[in-house]
Amino acid sequence: MSAILLALGSALAYGVADFLAGWLSRRSHYGRVSVIAQLAAGTGALLASLVVGGRPSGASLAWGALSGLGGGLGTLALYRGLARGRMNIVAPISGVLAAALPALFGLALGERPGPGAMVGLLIAFPAVWLTARTEERAGEGSAPPASLSVVDGVLAGLGFAVLFIGLQRAGRGEGLWPTAASQVVAALPMLALHARALRRPAEPQDGWLRFGPVLVGGLVALAAIFFFLGTQRGLLTVVAVLTSLYPAVTIALARWLLGERIGRWQGVGLALAGASVALISAG
Repeated sequence: MSAILLALGSALAYGVADFLAGWLSRRSHYGRVSVIAQLAAGTGALLASLVVGGRPSGASLAWGALSGLGGGLGTLALYRGLARGRMNIVAPISGVLAAALPALFGLALGERPGPGAMVGLLIAFPAVWLTARTEERAGEGSAPPASLSVVDGVLAGLGFAVLFIGLQRAGRGEGLWPTAASQVVAALPMLALHARALRRPAEPQDGWLRFGPVLVGGLVALAAIFFFLGTQRGLLTVVAVLTSLYPAVTIALARWLLGERIGRWQGVGLALAGASVALISAG
């Protein structure tokens, strides 16, 4: 499977996972959803690594662990920012940084996408910003100062960039063990902050609240595996940017399944995302 298809598969899995996590968090405590999902992601990545096999080196596991630490802390910063109520600031900043920093790292390593792909990469950044952006409602006076949300967005973006770069640097020939190390380590910050949330039982009659977070975790593990394999087959510059287009999947699912309105600028972002994918695939 090509790197582009793997990157798009990663974006699809991340996008569906975000949609499900958001939907479940409306019906249950978001900390409980997060912890169970991350534990399931770690378990799924471990099982996949055992099936695939391979003998990882200490360096590959260290890079995987570093990526997991970045992903875990980035997720906590993102959730904190979203909980503060400035979603239209936190989500776009984190998304653009998660795409731009690994792309710049790849360019610094000497990666050189073709001209068409470079145009697609440049289009992807406003696409990520616009699709992740939400429209603030008038009169939301309880929101904190924008500077706090900017800090949360930057921290989240840095964490996700470390996640992507760490998985790419883990190297080839290690099976899937770097992704297992990543997902297991990512669970530690979640457990430290939200362990109490596990004591909140889901309604026994609602199977989605009991098993939905496990499905989210499985999708997160699959997304990480696809991303890891994609960076071993292609350019980090391309794979990281394509994967970062996952908010387009989340927005499309919310419109299709929940009937949520797509904002004018989100629609522009979705169109740019489609053009970006086409240019990168052709370039």
